[in-house]
Amino acid sequence: MVCTMILEKNIEELQLNNKIINKLKEKDIRIIKDLWKMKRKELKQLGFSDSEISQIIIKLQLHAIDLNKRVY
Repeated sequence: MVCTMILEKNIEELQLNNKIINKLKEKDIRIIKDLWKMKRKELKQLGFSDSEISQIIIKLQLHAIDLNKRVY
C-alpha cells in the first residue's frame, strides 16, 4: 500500500525543476496525489513536453510511485 503521507505532500517535495513546478501550479496541481493519479496523455494535453514528463516520472519513481496510480 502506498504511504499516504507522501501523496499528501506538496509537489515541491519531488524536487522537480522550478519550470515544471510552476507549470503544475498553474494547472492547479499542488499535491503529489493530484499528479500521481494523472496519465502521461493528460500531462501532454496540459502542455508538458516529453522530457518534462520523463523528469516527473523519474521523481515519482524515486518515491516508489508512478503516473496512473502505479505503486512499486
